[in-house]
Amino acid sequence: MIDVLLQTLPFFALIGLGFGAAARGFFPPIATAYLTRFVFYFALSAMLFRFSANLTLAEVINWPFIWAYVAGGAVVYVLATLIALIRKVGVEEAAVEAQCAVIGNTGFLGVPMLALLLGEAAIGPVMLVLAVDLFVFGSLIVILITGHRDGRVSPAILSTIGKGLVTNPMIVSIALGFAWSATNWALPAPIDRFLEILSGASTPGALFAIGASLAVKSAERLSVASWLSFAKLVLHPAAVAFFALMVFDVATYPAGVMIAAAGLPVAGNVFILAQHYGVAPHRVSASILVSTVLSILTVSAIISWISS
Repeated sequence: MIDVLLQTLPFFALIGLGFGAAARGFFPPIATAYLTRFVFYFALSAMLFRFSANLTLAEVINWPFIWAYVAGGAVVYVLATLIALIRKVGVEEAAVEAQCAVIGNTGFLGVPMLALLLGEAAIGPVMLVLAVDLFVFGSLIVILITGHRDGRVSPAILSTIGKGLVTNPMIVSIALGFAWSATNWALPAPIDRFLEILSGASTPGALFAIGASLAVKSAERLSVASWLSFAKLVLHPAAVAFFALMVFDVATYPAGVMIAAAGLPVAGNVFILAQHYGVAPHRVSASILVSTVLSILTVSAIISWISS
């Protein structure tokens, strides 16, 4: 555990550096916004394209893996929704809270950190987790909130979901990478080197941006944020582990990567959605803050467990 903690500390130290820079005003919110945009559209996209261009779709698609991750997430999603409804919050707030319980920071934290800690072979399973989060759970919150407001699920909702997916640079870069891979052509050396240099900025840039964004997060509603952090950091990886190892018999290595990815803290894009729809943004921001701080220990514990 201590050895793994020491390996993960540099990643969280970069998050802390970004937090300190933003908290002291050295890195203002506008700078954080542009750094996040650079990482999202360029550095991280370059990393995902380069990895997927050197894989085949057949190497990545693993249906037992997908079903295990969806099943584990669905159990926690339903539990978080039920607890929210028992507390007598509205359907829209329940959908946002459920999203906090199952959507981890896979893009900005999981892709760079797990690829370095668990090896490049982890990138395929991590991309599958990212795809399920975006296609399944990311679509679900749009359906629930928009459907609740309109009183029905209309074709316009599907249009909104489709537009969100095809304009997401992570989805586009993965799709383009697999399209290139299908040609069986090697990436030309100058292009490969260009992508390697650009993707090298994704890890420090993403982690620094996470920390800087946390500096402006609210710490309100700590009781709810603590529950949602527990659901995300403990219940989600536990449910995924159960379905991966006990039900769908996923191979040990990809199962371990899946469990580690499920144990990541609440993703920043949940806050973006909550702010966009005007549903409990402060609750989400508090959950991101609390879960990220606690994940220093929980992620290290999970990685230590799966490594053993």
